[in-house]
Amino acid sequence: MSLDVELSARDRVAWRTDSAVPHAEPMELLRGMLEEQYAVDTSRLTRMTVHAVLPSRFGRDERALDMQAASVRQRMAETARALRRMSEGTYGVCEDCRKAIPLGRLRATPQATQCVLCERRARTASPRGPWQPASSAEAVTA
Repeated sequence: MSLDVELSARDRVAWRTDSAVPHAEPMELLRGMLEEQYAVDTSRLTRMTVHAVLPSRFGRDERALDMQAASVRQRMAETARALRRMSEGTYGVCEDCRKAIPLGRLRATPQATQCVLCERRARTASPRGPWQPASSAEAVTA
């Protein structure tokens, strides 16, 4: 399944002016953003791992370091899933309603798997409420 992204005139101009690569296709720019985010997160996680084993931990609390590392791992997993969806041709399609995710949303959140409407529905349907993140125990069982 291939995803054809329709760009408005404003989006075409924005993509050209916002990018370092003129006239690059939006999906390639998004792929580059995702690959760069993955590399940055890999480097960050490596530094955190090194800091965790050092006696001084560079002034960081062990629990805080563990929570930060878990957050980075989560973002890396989301980024890897987005890159996999790109290679499968399903990137940019809402996993719930199967409609195209608007380009602006993908630019803001390249790892997005749902359109805004479906994400809102999922958050309001959640027993935790829209403002509470899943606990680590819920994430493991989900």
